[in-house]
Amino acid sequence: MNLFSLVISYLKARPLNTLLNILLLSLGIAVITILLLFSNQLKEKITDNTKGIDLVVGAKGSPLQLILCNVFHIDFPTGNIKLLEAERLSKHRLVKNAIPLALGDSYQNFRIVGTNRAYAELYEAELATGEWWANDLEVIVGSTVAELLKLKVGATFESAHGLSTEGHAHEESQFVVKGILKGTQGVLDNLILTNVSSIWKVHEEHSDEEHISETITPINPSSLVPSVEAGDSTKEITALLIKYRNPIAAIQLPRYINGQTGMQAASPGFEAARLFSILGVGVEALTGFAYVLIFISALSIFIALYNSLKERQYDLAIMRSMGASRSKLFVATQLEGITLTLLGSVIGLALGHGVLYLFTALVEEGGKTGISAWVFYKEELYLLIGSLVLGILCSLIPSFQAYRTDIHKVLAGN
Repeated sequence: MNLFSLVISYLKARPLNTLLNILLLSLGIAVITILLLFSNQLKEKITDNTKGIDLVVGAKGSPLQLILCNVFHIDFPTGNIKLLEAERLSKHRLVKNAIPLALGDSYQNFRIVGTNRAYAELYEAELATGEWWANDLEVIVGSTVAELLKLKVGATFESAHGLSTEGHAHEESQFVVKGILKGTQGVLDNLILTNVSSIWKVHEEHSDEEHISETITPINPSSLVPSVEAGDSTKEITALLIKYRNPIAAIQLPRYINGQTGMQAASPGFEAARLFSILGVGVEALTGFAYVLIFISALSIFIALYNSLKERQYDLAIMRSMGASRSKLFVATQLEGITLTLLGSVIGLALGHGVLYLFTALVEEGGKTGISAWVFYKEELYLLIGSLVLGILCSLIPSFQAYRTDIHKVLAGN
């Protein structure tokens, strides 16, 4: 019998202890894996979704809410800003270009955004099928929207006010799907895009009853070609996504907007960092809990090996009398600890990816995040290497005891 077969036999002889040790370790590794996959991909998506956006300008309120609403589309608007103010700001000497957004309606909990093609071009989005809108009430839908709602080119639907299915339905205005975007693994996958005129047209009959978020097309100060009626003081939009003309703008423009206009400016980079600092507390707490599980598992493996060594002293003495060297007994005990931790780590990694897959596949909100369970990071390799080191450390003392087994003393005592 080779050493590996011997180790497997020893583990099978104590199935309950073996399963408990593997379970404890795998749970700890699984929690760390889930946090690793989720936090890393979330950071990557935040970086991707904020690229090309130096500043978000909207109504006064919470800067973080302004970013969450107009960049990540997971919150409600802080209010509206006047079209005249937005157009005036878009012509500012420090603004290279500005992409306006109009929010307010949704379809089956997916937000409808009034904007123009510059918004899609910001994320390098391309059409998978169909064509871009040419007239009012024509829309382009993101890949996730099309997949979950089974929308095809030519399909029609009516929007609802707000972000819930219970909002007031605009039955008199039917949107027509003209195209479907290719998957970007970003925020566009969960949006329905249309032009600003469509947003205003849908709300024309309700403008006296409701306060509605609006949009204008991306504005270039050097050639202002708005898709709305320039100079209409009754029009409002939700926000402007601004790109700086030069580095000086990062210092001067936010101060100018916040201090000399009725609008508010927020930096996506700064607010994203603040968001991560908030989320980081929870992530650190869960990571700490996972490491506690791993420590308990390591302690359990050590105790199991230490106790089993006492039970197997006679077996070890027999092996020594039959020609097994001290080093062979040492290696056998080491292999037992390494096998336990390696099995626990592999199962933990598989469990972490599996749980994340079920979350994204079965939970609708999980699917909208765009997070994939089939992404692997080098840190996972470090977890496997760490498990090997842990197995060696846990079995170090029992291995030395096996190495120092006194054949004559043990056999004489039995």
